[in-house]
Amino acid sequence: MSTHGIKDVTFGLVDANGKLLTGDAGVGTNGIYLVDGDEKGATTATVSGLEAEGTVAYANDEAKRVSNGQAQPQVALEFLDIDFDELQKLKGYIHDAANGGWTRQLPKPHVAMLLHFRSYTNIDMYEGFANGQLIETGSSHATDNNAETDANTALTYQALTPADNTIFNGEPYKIWMSQDTGFDKAKMLAEVFGGYSATTGGSTTGSTTGSTTGSTTGSTTGGTTPGK
Repeated sequence: MSTHGIKDVTFGLVDANGKLLTGDAGVGTNGIYLVDGDEKGATTATVSGLEAEGTVAYANDEAKRVSNGQAQPQVALEFLDIDFDELQKLKGYIHDAANGGWTRQLPKPHVAMLLHFRSYTNIDMYEGFANGQLIETGSSHATDNNAETDANTALTYQALTPADNTIFNGEPYKIWMSQDTGFDKAKMLAEVFGGYSATTGGSTTGSTTGSTTGSTTGSTTGGTTPGK
């Protein structure tokens, strides 16, 4: 399954039950934020920890059994740029209306994420994570001189077991190919993003409150059509 490129990355905030947060409690438009727009977008998304080597057990001088532990996916992300307010909400920072600053708050919010890329034959492919945390471990700054010194946004996504254990069969990761029999993009989005619907901005049972992280005046920029 060789691939090329990265089409887009989409985020959403979900509550403790895995339901999509919308309105001021959520991000983007209708609860999801596709990182796209003028000078914005993903440059890399490197997924690791999908599976670990099994532990072999021996008996009678032979390898008799292999035990396999839980998957622990992580995604190293880099963006050419990403909306500032949306990023702070995804990290779990809260907005101080008194002076306009943002500060970290625990516990961190539940973040769902969908990666969109293509096969060598240009078939759309997706990797979904229904629950996790988005972390920015540091920032880098260097002086401009006769050339501009840029520092792209670098983030780490740590995948967790879905809050709703009926999602992904309780696994932290799921992959789709658009040509697979039964593929349904709308159902995929609803599964990853806790009941999301392009027409209603979330299921009728989805939460519109939940997490108090993030600004109530945060930007609502960002696309609403993942996998365009």
